[in-house]
Amino acid sequence: MKPEGNEELSTGFLPGGSPSWLAFERNLFALKPFLIMGVVNVTPDSFSDGGRFISPEAALAQAAKLADEGADILDIGAESSRPGSDPVSAGDEWQRLAPVLAMVQKELPDIAVSVDTTKAEVARRALGLGASIINDISAGKNDAAMLPLAASSKAGLVLMHMRGTPKTMQAAPFYKDAPGEVAAELAERLNAAVEAGVARDRIAVDPGIGFGKRAEDNVALIRDTAPILALGRPVLIGASRKSVIGAITGASVDDRLNGTLAMHVAAMLNGARIFRVHDVAAHRQALSVAWAILGGK
Repeated sequence: MKPEGNEELSTGFLPGGSPSWLAFERNLFALKPFLIMGVVNVTPDSFSDGGRFISPEAALAQAAKLADEGADILDIGAESSRPGSDPVSAGDEWQRLAPVLAMVQKELPDIAVSVDTTKAEVARRALGLGASIINDISAGKNDAAMLPLAASSKAGLVLMHMRGTPKTMQAAPFYKDAPGEVAAELAERLNAAVEAGVARDRIAVDPGIGFGKRAEDNVALIRDTAPILALGRPVLIGASRKSVIGAITGASVDDRLNGTLAMHVAAMLNGARIFRVHDVAAHRQALSVAWAILGGK
């Protein structure tokens, strides 16, 4: 599935690139021009589906559904990061996660699993139960042990941009140049990860749509991905059901699929290659068409 184009584009941001994102010994982009990360929230209070998959059985059923619909990665999290949310303890987070990870490892052993956490101890335990990617919305800032863990484990790593914490991030966020400022702050975290020993080819970057941004900042980050692409790593976009879509259209959380597809297709056309979504089947179709338009096969 590799389109014709400039062979020098080696990071997969434009047609002709050969994406590479390693998790342990696996290139997650092997034979895949883009990746869909399906969301499994094992939380009582996530903004979109909080409480729906809090039981291990419900979470496993959702994971299996997303895998059947074509998810390349399952992103499993047990702490809500919606605006204004309070943190949970590592013990509570792990108590929610452990049975789900064990069941997914047993029933869906072939799919890549990402653990959505800012705590190194939770990430370490998750890696021991089959996860191969750490998705850290704090980009290693919340826990000083996170980047060394990513380095020593050789797991894949997502570094996401966020100013503040979920509790404080929407308290009057302001940017003069959201794409440039976000790219500069992500560059600092990327350098910190590399200095901690994380290989660059194990890192993906996420500008953090909806995390400490106004609606206009989120739109600007989708419109102008060039500064993020210039970091030289695959770009992950997670706009699924986010408030920016409601701000533009007035749609409620449960009625934002069309807007989500529009944002993710636009992001793909502008170079993003990883998409964190709730609705996998719809994205598989929409992004496959967008990739064909870009020149993919």
